[in-house]
Amino acid sequence: MTRQNRLRTLLLFTSILTAAAYGQAPGKIGKMPVKFGKVTPEDFKVNANNIDSGADAVVVADFGTTMFEGDARGSFTLIFKHSRRVKILKKQGFDAATVTIPLYISGQLAEKVEGLRATTYNLEDGKVVETKLDDKSIFTDKVSKHRIEKKFTLPALKEGSIIEYTYTQTSPFLFQLQPWSFQGVYPCLWSEYQVDMPEFFDYVTLTHGFLQLNSSITDTRHVNFNLTVPGGADRDEHFTYDDDVNTRRWVLQNVPAMKEEAYTTTLYNYLSRVEFQFRGYRFRNVAPKDMMGNWVTTCDALMKDNDFGADLEKNNSWLDDSLRQITKGAANDREKAIKIYSWVRDNFTCTSHHDVYLSNPIRTTFKNRNGNEADINMLLVAMLRHEKIDTDPVILSTRSHGFSNEIYPLLAEFNYVIGVIKQDSTITFLDATEPWLAFGRLPERCYNGSARVVNRQIPAVVELDPNALTESKITMAIIVKAEKGSGLLARVTSTPGFDEACGVRESVRADGQQSVLKKIQTAYSAEMVPSNLEIDSLKQPEMPLQIAYDVAINPEAGADLFYFNPMLAEGYKTNPFKAADRKYPVEMPYSMDETYTVTMDIPEGYVIDELPKSTKVTFNDDEGFFEYLIVKNGDNIQMRSRIKLKKAIFKPEDYATLRDFFNFIVKKQSEQIVFKKKKA
Repeated sequence: MTRQNRLRTLLLFTSILTAAAYGQAPGKIGKMPVKFGKVTPEDFKVNANNIDSGADAVVVADFGTTMFEGDARGSFTLIFKHSRRVKILKKQGFDAATVTIPLYISGQLAEKVEGLRATTYNLEDGKVVETKLDDKSIFTDKVSKHRIEKKFTLPALKEGSIIEYTYTQTSPFLFQLQPWSFQGVYPCLWSEYQVDMPEFFDYVTLTHGFLQLNSSITDTRHVNFNLTVPGGADRDEHFTYDDDVNTRRWVLQNVPAMKEEAYTTTLYNYLSRVEFQFRGYRFRNVAPKDMMGNWVTTCDALMKDNDFGADLEKNNSWLDDSLRQITKGAANDREKAIKIYSWVRDNFTCTSHHDVYLSNPIRTTFKNRNGNEADINMLLVAMLRHEKIDTDPVILSTRSHGFSNEIYPLLAEFNYVIGVIKQDSTITFLDATEPWLAFGRLPERCYNGSARVVNRQIPAVVELDPNALTESKITMAIIVKAEKGSGLLARVTSTPGFDEACGVRESVRADGQQSVLKKIQTAYSAEMVPSNLEIDSLKQPEMPLQIAYDVAINPEAGADLFYFNPMLAEGYKTNPFKAADRKYPVEMPYSMDETYTVTMDIPEGYVIDELPKSTKVTFNDDEGFFEYLIVKNGDNIQMRSRIKLKKAIFKPEDYATLRDFFNFIVKKQSEQIVFKKKKA
């Protein structure tokens, strides 16, 4: 076999195997100050005080390397080695001793873990005592068709323990070049990753996070790769391919932990990390091979995939009789679409909400009346297409899953499928997986930036932007004198925004109407007991929901002063933004417009002693405002509180202003009217 033919054979084998599954400047930093496998009494003095004095554990050192080796399949194997040392500072840090290693499987090929060693070190009477992990304590769980997990928990844990583990992970999948996270739930003193990258492979390197993440090439050397091309019935062919290999190194020191804060889609979006996407080959004397493709080729492949769009390309005549009944009486395509959507929504049960691919053919889903969100929404798309309504699937990444890359067709970054109808130059997004969703509305989880229409000709990007959503809520309280005594009776009526209404409908569906009343009761003091709950349009998702209830209010017997907060159970009791600063954006699910009004009688036998002052403040000039207006009018008090924010996403530099804005709201909404008994 000539050298060029060997290269073509290598390219062929590698292509087949790949397609089967379809800071600081590091160069200026020295070597890692930890020798794995050797712990001394001096090592127990380490702590995280200079990063986070309240940490439950500290990662002393986290070190990984990846290299490529020629193998006996005529391709290359990725060799990933990982070593980690952690000191447990508190019992709450014991979670750091539970380790999960995800592994990928496709057909007969699988990632494997080799050489796993794990040890717990404790300092007893000035001596280091080792307790090794028993191999019988390593478990394997099957997560899905393509995923398994190796799991273990280190033994003999105490406050002050040092744990350490190391393993080698081999992968036959070139697209599985291991990513590396420099941050996690615990602070880290030293995090380092090295990749030995052959020049004949082309990977896109993606960096994330708010810490400066630089890299440097610390070494370049010429390497011979030994490969064997299986000969089948003939003799195997052995050959060597040589090229330069660059060692790229990333190092971060004293890395702070990532801490969950209010209004964060997922911390994963902002973890300082590096990821790799396999783009193709650049072997000498052979034309470069693009393995990543583009969105046109990716969407074309998806629509041919039996686990995605292949069923949509069929005429699906088995739907004829059912759709004739479902669409009966529809005057136009819009009415047809609403009838089809409502029928699917009301007759199918969604079993999970995190799949891009079908778990069954759509005909099976139709028969079983259940499936994952891809099964149900792809069936919906097929039914709409059957009626000649222009509909495409749309893939997206939900808020908890993280952002998707708008440029590269990286399907692993998507975890959800919805539908989109194009009619009369307008588009309507559809998700039929929740019984409380109205036609043309999506659940909050879907609004996470860019999504992709799966269309062979025009795989367009669509923006599902939280800034474009407004959650409007109007609450009105009418408080009148009780028929007897000095008490008051309030009738509270609220029209919540769409998202809150969805939550109420789901709560009632799952736990009954009393669950809503119990939630309302928890917001009131023991002296005020809500009753006579009424919920209007509960089973009509297209209609606004209205909630009404009564509350009896009685001044303390014999007291000269009666303190009363006109906000009742509404408003903000605490500031959702507690941290002193924030390095990543505030991501609300929607902009807000909340209005609360009160009209109340002055209690019998009392006069006003003190009334809160009216005020109005703006947020960032024209991006929002808070107003609190209150006035006495004869024997009556009228009050209005309104919060309006015109956008949902705020940059880190806006955080202090936003925190102060809500501090002011909390303080103002907690102010009370003071009533004083009339003198005899």
